[in-house]
Amino acid sequence: MKAIADIRKQKDKAAKGEKTRQEILEAAVHIASAEGLEGLTIGRLADELHLSKSGLFGHFGSKEELQLAVIGKAREIFVREVVDPAFQGERGIVRLLAMLEEWLAYVGRSVFRGGCFFMASAIEFDSRPGQVRDLIADLSRSWLETIENEARHAQILGQLDTRTDTGQLAFELHALVQEANWSYNLFQNRQAFDQARTGILDRLRQATTPGLLRLLGKKSAVKKKPAKRKEPK
Repeated sequence: MKAIADIRKQKDKAAKGEKTRQEILEAAVHIASAEGLEGLTIGRLADELHLSKSGLFGHFGSKEELQLAVIGKAREIFVREVVDPAFQGERGIVRLLAMLEEWLAYVGRSVFRGGCFFMASAIEFDSRPGQVRDLIADLSRSWLETIENEARHAQILGQLDTRTDTGQLAFELHALVQEANWSYNLFQNRQAFDQARTGILDRLRQATTPGLLRLLGKKSAVKKKPAKRKEPK
């Protein structure tokens, strides 16, 4: 019985440790979005959370390990805020539009304290070789590929013209949202979201088969969501 009790204690301790780790990462991802991944140190995080450095080292043995874990946490949040809601829609044009709209809405809500985590970290590390840059690049590339894959699926369904270059289409759609992202975060320009939506619809009209032109002719084709800036945590 003592052995069973010891196992239970170990499991409880592990669960508590993981809960603490996730709370640390939740705070760390917001700090990094505002101050940069390079500025995110064990000491900075200890001050923010009123924890000891030694306690934090128990969860993250090095600064790079902390940075990689924070990127993983940011990915988890992006999936929850953007990917999961968008993937509830049916495959093809409907899901493609949902992906772009959820992405725009995520930017407008300022899910992270400092704005879009991935744009900020990509700019910070784009010319700095290493594991941190590689992970940021892999995740960014994966999202672009996801957009292209959905465009390709729409083509298979007969919703996009067979002559459409889905790689080029994905590149342009991705660029429209990123421009809105940059314009909003730098200039606080909310009009950029409507400009991006207009660009998305115009580009898809060029590639869509005649049967779907009516859908894309409606302003509601890319559903607008109220975008409220979150208060910093």
